Amino acid sequence: MSSIGKTIKKVRAEKGMTQEQLAERLHVTRQAVSNWEMGKTQPDVETLSAMAEVFGVPVEELIYGNATHKESKVVIEKTTEKGIDIGTAVGVALAVVLSYSKWQSIGWAIVHGLLNWVYVIYYVIRY
Repeated sequence: MSSIGKTIKKVRAEKGMTQEQLAERLHVTRQAVSNWEMGKTQPDVETLSAMAEVFGVPVEELIYGNATHKESKVVIEKTTEKGIDIGTAVGVALAVVLSYSKWQSIGWAIVHGLLNWVYVIYYVIRY
């Protein structure tokens, strides 16, 4: 059974639909739905789109499955957090060094470092 077939079967069962009911909604035969679920054939792009609409789920969920979609979202969030952490550290360090080298005052370096933190917090809240 293909992963698409497994997903179609799982989502169809979750929605409480029979193969016959799904086939009627998609204007295909019950055998076509059975073949998709068994992995013998796969639905075309238009049928996948219509099926996603019938089930009320994104097409990506039918193709990749629900778990993969959630896992990729977690990876993106972790990567974003790591990028923000690194960017913040480099930005603050750069602001402090440049401020100190220009004005020869640690006070101005601290002020610019704090201003950089304010900008980072604003950016994180906004986006």
